[in-house]
Amino acid sequence: MMRHSLTALMLGLLLLAAVPAQAQQFEQVGDYQIHYSAVNTSFLPASVAREHGIQRSQAMALLNVSVMERLEDGSTRPVIASVDGRSGTLDGSDGSPLAFRSLRINDTPSQVAVFRIREDEPMRFDLRVRYDRNAEPAEVSFIQRFYIDR
Repeated sequence: MMRHSLTALMLGLLLLAAVPAQAQQFEQVGDYQIHYSAVNTSFLPASVAREHGIQRSQAMALLNVSVMERLEDGSTRPVIASVDGRSGTLDGSDGSPLAFRSLRINDTPSQVAVFRIREDEPMRFDLRVRYDRNAEPAEVSFIQRFYIDR
């Protein structure tokens, strides 16, 4: 049962990464890559959503943030990071805090938050990502528009 659940979750997150261009993005901060993607929760397989308590809905989206460190040999390794942030309108008004929680798939940690979509309206995301407890958090901002397929 656990192996099936893990496989379904991996499939679901791979699906998130496979969504067209704007869904998977990253910012380079020194030796670290901060990857982020936001997609409609209806893309998640029902078993994955159920197992992790994620509501599948055309009106809800999932934001996934993970951090990779680039090593001297050019390879990367996943890094545990904490994330906090807000989503709101382009001008920053009407912002709502995002409630992130940790998720780990094999050895890859990530932070996920579920939020309500503002249909056909650009949404601004302002994140603070702490990947090194001895450094200030990196600030990542992006804008994305979501559509509800009725």
